[in-house]
Amino acid sequence: MSSYDYDLFVIGGGSGGVRGARVAASLGKKVAIAEEYRYGGTCVIRGCVPKKLFVYASQFHEHFEDAAGFGWTVGESSFDWKKLVAAKDVEIARLEGLYKKGLAGANAEILETRAELVDAHTVRLLKTGRTVTAKTIVIATGGRPNPHAALPGHELCISSNEAFHLEELPKSMVISGGGYIAVEFANIFHGLGVETTLIYRGAEILSRFDEDLRRGLHEAMVAKGIRILCHDTLQKVSKGEDGLVLETLNNGTLQAGVVMLALGRDPNTEGLGLEAAGVAVDERGAVIVDEYSRTNVENIYALGDVTNRVQLTPVAIHEAMCFIETEYKNNPTRPDYELIPTAVFSQPEIGTVGLSEEDAGKRYSELEVYRAQFRPLKATLSGRAERMIMKLIVDAASRKVVGAHILGHDAGEMAQLLGITLKAGCTKDDFDRTMALHPTAAEEFVTMYAPSYRIRDGKRI
Repeated sequence: MSSYDYDLFVIGGGSGGVRGARVAASLGKKVAIAEEYRYGGTCVIRGCVPKKLFVYASQFHEHFEDAAGFGWTVGESSFDWKKLVAAKDVEIARLEGLYKKGLAGANAEILETRAELVDAHTVRLLKTGRTVTAKTIVIATGGRPNPHAALPGHELCISSNEAFHLEELPKSMVISGGGYIAVEFANIFHGLGVETTLIYRGAEILSRFDEDLRRGLHEAMVAKGIRILCHDTLQKVSKGEDGLVLETLNNGTLQAGVVMLALGRDPNTEGLGLEAAGVAVDERGAVIVDEYSRTNVENIYALGDVTNRVQLTPVAIHEAMCFIETEYKNNPTRPDYELIPTAVFSQPEIGTVGLSEEDAGKRYSELEVYRAQFRPLKATLSGRAERMIMKLIVDAASRKVVGAHILGHDAGEMAQLLGITLKAGCTKDDFDRTMALHPTAAEEFVTMYAPSYRIRDGKRI
């Protein structure tokens, strides 16, 4: 009989933690999981899911405008921010309930409390002060927005967390950052009628994405009316007579009703008791793990954003399933981080899988780049000027497709399916042999027969 209270104790009720706890419990293990806020984690409660609902809401004003080109007469429309927030809250509560239902159905013990490590096998439950022991512990506490504490007036700003719960929709907003969170919220709030400015220290938004998509999205956002200030940073935020006053490095003084900081996320390890348990962290506070998600303490694992590997919900879930195989099925399994499909739910949308042109040029001696830019069929009657961009990056030696990139409507949906194709190792010849489905935007991927240009030793030829 085990000398521990539990076979497994999971700290953190996000997607990775819940998956690991639920599956371990379904295998007959005695499992407890503790979450101090709400089950579902960043993605479900204050991330991907509510964000996507807000994206849908922000697109309707363009849908109404486009309808006229197709013969529809749309009457007067108005937007109610509080109704959107209330509807979103109902859906999030439903999803949280499903997470708990899945855990309960597997006979995992659900604890609604902060949990901190006392030693390698002991956890303190802060709500009651009780301590429990576990043979194996999983840390899955995720991440949190970087508060940018060095910025004078940072306490006057919001993060993406608070953006979902604003009492009123502001007339104007400045968003600091150039990553996907900053870009997505700039599009959301602009689409809801907020005068929006994006300020970013870099030369171009979305630094990790393909250059063509970055430039194409930047141009489309500016054309919509979003102000983008690159090569600039906030220096100070203070209260003014009518909102907030922002001092910038290169663009003088700005005014805004709300300032949102989207300057990265930090691993959520502060005060977790890692030092007491002997768990090592890096300079950013992320839990250091090996290729099987095991920490330097043999019985303690860490999953998801708290490890600062790849900050995506499906990755945390994948890591949880690899943990189950390794710990409970005698099948040591390493997470596979190659060819992860990714989307930016901007307007227009970005979908990508594999290497950008720039990164592929560093890895392969010669590339073939297939690129198409066109006006989608829907835009011909709606009158919109937006154009789609599609790219395939091909290793010239093997003919293997090593990157696929889309800017335009439903780019994320296409990227998911292209992820299967690239994961299977398909070549450009496989694409060429595939019949086109007409009329679709996606057919461009199987009708680009000649390379637009080549890259040799990192240089275009």
